[in-house]
Amino acid sequence: MYWTLTNAATNLKRRAHRRKKRGRLRFPALWLMTDEDRLPNPAIALAHLPRGAGLILRHYNAADRVAIATQLSRLCRHRGVMLLIAGDWRLASHVGAAGVHLAEHAARAGLPAGGRLWRRENCKLLTVAAHGNKGLRRAVELHATAAILAPIFKTASHPGRAPLGLTRAAALIRQTAVPVVALGGINTSTIRGLRHSGCAGVAGIGLALPPNA
Repeated sequence: MYWTLTNAATNLKRRAHRRKKRGRLRFPALWLMTDEDRLPNPAIALAHLPRGAGLILRHYNAADRVAIATQLSRLCRHRGVMLLIAGDWRLASHVGAAGVHLAEHAARAGLPAGGRLWRRENCKLLTVAAHGNKGLRRAVELHATAAILAPIFKTASHPGRAPLGLTRAAALIRQTAVPVVALGGINTSTIRGLRHSGCAGVAGIGLALPPNA
């Protein structure tokens, strides 16, 4: 499963690179998003990620978030996985992460001056969550490395939210100036439908878990 997803995601990134006529897209094509309920111990899930993948630590309400981030930073360096910290550029700086991720509501305020300086001087990545055109526009305004658009398909994480669907998602991706990573309901079957969407990779919560886990 991991081989299939990784190769399919890499092919999506390659197509997006050609379509946008950009320089090399310097971020992973496959991302794991942590979740306090579905993935309470991100280190276990990390063990299943292939080298070259990315991991975004959310776990916003974890009392031991600093300890989790410190552990993941060490493990990610060892495994060749790129780590981003959601919502806290100072923590990202503290643990030596590759960048920071902003939820859509946090992106409205953007990074503070210190975060922008940290990102610029250290060539750090910024990913921004988006659920539609407004979020994607904000990602462009923030000069994000990539936007993470969700949900593309039906997802267990948000069972009550209507997915964008392939047609709507592809239209949004085509009109967005930054690379877009697809999130929501991504698996070895649904990723095939993204082939002509223009997305530059995929993300998910359960991507790295063994089957039936």
